[in-house]
Amino acid sequence: MTNGLKFSWELSGSGWATCRIQDGSSERKDIVSYCTDPLADVLHGVAGLYGPAPVQRFSFDLEPAEVRWVLRDRGPEVDLSIYRFPDMSASFDAPDQEGTLVWCSTQPRGLLGHVVLEAAQSVLEVHGEDGYLAKWVQHLFPIAALQDLRRLHLQHDRCEMQHAVTIP
Repeated sequence: MTNGLKFSWELSGSGWATCRIQDGSSERKDIVSYCTDPLADVLHGVAGLYGPAPVQRFSFDLEPAEVRWVLRDRGPEVDLSIYRFPDMSASFDAPDQEGTLVWCSTQPRGLLGHVVLEAAQSVLEVHGEDGYLAKWVQHLFPIAALQDLRRLHLQHDRCEMQHAVTIP
């Protein structure tokens, strides 16, 4: 079902995570900080694609750089664009075009929802809520955001893959 789209989220140290997205032709990897709540932001951003707003944006703090994800609803597909800015403190409200486009892809919304959901569920299975907080430090695991995305994905997409619903 993945058509080459992969998304992963791995805690890589106290307050750091490795975020990786790739399609059949390119990959983007960032080491993101806990200065924001990035896993929750990804889950909320993708879940937002199931609502009326045609564009979802969220940013990751790379200390000091910013990477901004822009998700544009195109009916059954989503245009994903990632922009990089050199200094988050100076760019947070800047227009997307002031950043450098570092990755883009167009994917089915259901597929994007699926791979993000599976990656977040994997983090929860590996660490549990307590282990996540111990390693991530700044924020609780975004369990409500995960459940919301799962509900929307199963309600709106015709996904035939299994979706874990266990919470360690």
